[in-house]
Amino acid sequence: MDSLNNSVSTLEGIGPKKELVLNSLGIKTINDLLNYFPFRYDNFKIQSLATLPPQAQVTLKGVVVDSPSVYRYGYKKSKLTFLLQVEHAAVRVNFFNQPWLAKQITVNQPLVVYGRFDRQQMAMAAMKIISNATNQMAPIYSVNKQIKQQTLRKLIQATYEKYQAQIEDFIPESLRKRYRLESHRQVVHDMHFPADLRASKLALRTAKFEEFFIFQMRMQLLRMRDHHFSGIRINYDIAAINQFINALPFKLTGAQNKVVTEILHNLGDGSQMNRLLQGDVGSGKTIVAAIAIYATITAGYQAALMVPTEILAEQHANGLAKIFANLPVNIALLTGDTKPAVRREILPRIKDGEINLVIGTHALIQDEVNFHNLGLAIIDEQHRFGVNQRAALRKKGDDPNVLTMTATPIPRTMTITTYGEMDVSVINELPAGRKPIVTRWINSKQVSTTFPFLLQHLSHHEQMYVIAPLIEESDKSDMQSTETMLEMFQRSFPGFQVGLLHGRMKDAEKNAVMEAFKRREIQILVSTTVIEVGVDVPNASLMMIFNADHFGLAQLHQLRGRVGRGDQQSYCILVADPKTEVGKKRMNVMVETTDGFIVAQKDLELRGSGDVMGKQQSGQVQFKIGDPVADLVMLSYAQEEAKRIVNSPHWNELTDNLPLVKYLNDESLTDSLD
Repeated sequence: MDSLNNSVSTLEGIGPKKELVLNSLGIKTINDLLNYFPFRYDNFKIQSLATLPPQAQVTLKGVVVDSPSVYRYGYKKSKLTFLLQVEHAAVRVNFFNQPWLAKQITVNQPLVVYGRFDRQQMAMAAMKIISNATNQMAPIYSVNKQIKQQTLRKLIQATYEKYQAQIEDFIPESLRKRYRLESHRQVVHDMHFPADLRASKLALRTAKFEEFFIFQMRMQLLRMRDHHFSGIRINYDIAAINQFINALPFKLTGAQNKVVTEILHNLGDGSQMNRLLQGDVGSGKTIVAAIAIYATITAGYQAALMVPTEILAEQHANGLAKIFANLPVNIALLTGDTKPAVRREILPRIKDGEINLVIGTHALIQDEVNFHNLGLAIIDEQHRFGVNQRAALRKKGDDPNVLTMTATPIPRTMTITTYGEMDVSVINELPAGRKPIVTRWINSKQVSTTFPFLLQHLSHHEQMYVIAPLIEESDKSDMQSTETMLEMFQRSFPGFQVGLLHGRMKDAEKNAVMEAFKRREIQILVSTTVIEVGVDVPNASLMMIFNADHFGLAQLHQLRGRVGRGDQQSYCILVADPKTEVGKKRMNVMVETTDGFIVAQKDLELRGSGDVMGKQQSGQVQFKIGDPVADLVMLSYAQEEAKRIVNSPHWNELTDNLPLVKYLNDESLTDSLD
């Protein structure tokens, strides 16, 4: 029986070799072939000179008025040129590296050509001669050397004619009416064979929604499964938690209170918590994590906090020790630098539950680390850990609640796609009294003009970070190094102690330098991006970042967040000589806003999701049709509709949703969306 699930090998003319070629394009089934959409169209509609823009790819019809000439230059390079009378004007038509076309061109011959037209020069850089101008929209597919465009077009057309009756709608009819979507059969037809540009745009609009919606349905079903997955119910002592919060030397912000309520609800409802906590630098995620930890401990369970660096682990251990002073919280610090004797003393106490809060690096997930009853696993700066490392921490307990945190603001686009199956909490409000960091952009020739300003602040006992992208000078790069910056700032500020910090130093050396900086024994700290995450020195109010245009905006924002943590006004000076307009725009974004979520969204728009977080790190979904940045509004609607459907009682039994249920359960139909 013919079916869309059948292999493409069942199609007429598809032998083993051609099947392998199609498979290499991701086309395995007939459904894959029908949904293998073009990425653009050549518009072969004949246009009038009077309506053309100055530069455009167009189709012109005219009469050849002189014999074609072929000029050869360079290695295997040529230009075929002739005049084409179009309406009342003569257009110079040039074909590059296609000398054989001269045989197809004769004087007084009517001719239709397609290419890029330059109105000012009245010339066209032609691409092809159109033999049949009735096909106004020619689809262009992603192909390889083994298959030609024309071959793929003919195959898709023959397949559509044979199987069109079997193409079903999987988007519920109620949604198609609400968003004025086309039927899936119409989408397939108009994506491959559009009558005009309007038809292709309408089909593309529905195709994007279909792709987003199916993805979001999968995310919401995964989320629903997790919510029904039995976890550890944390029967916390609410009176003790309130007493703890009221004893804090500051008042929680409204955003912090909201997030604490969400987390406490998750901990107590008996289903496994899987929550992402986003908060801009300095927004107060640590105290929220502390409340979650204390709630877990009041219920008799252990908590673990895993962080990416030893500096950050020690900082958290010291900070939480102060927060939990005089409370029944026993803290252990476990890192790669922990001495063997200390480790041997700690491990049995973790195993028997005496230690109820363990803070550490990836050392927490080593085999010999065993917990008594881990109830909460917190992963800070989660994107710095691999998937396997995060999973290993979860396996240290019997399905513990999981809270992942990031100070790298994630744009809504990536929250919806990459973290669609998680509950998301956002702290979008800074604590009272925090002053926005003043950011300035200067070029490399203006650096010395800032020295009087820096000297004034350093003389008032403030401290400064100097960030360079390299550790030492390189013949292959003109970027600044910490080596060069150390010499320059020692020479320019002789009355101040200048320290050095970089990733090649041993952990003990790095910790010693940071402690000296915290004690104000070092006034100027020259560093690489090793200080990007977690370093907290409230007295540091100045930062200068060299070659700032070589960093991503999100990373610059993270670096900038190392200042502005005290009461005094803080400043960040970006030193950059960007050579492109995009580079200049990126620097201006940093100057114009200190809102990390705006910075992250702009970074995504200017550089793309793979560059922002790294494709391996981010897990960012690569959609085939939709653009989650440009089509964010549509993506958001698709998510809301998926949530509404999945949260409906017995949604998979509703008549309107049955085709969708069938689609989601049919892996052969949905492989193309994986």
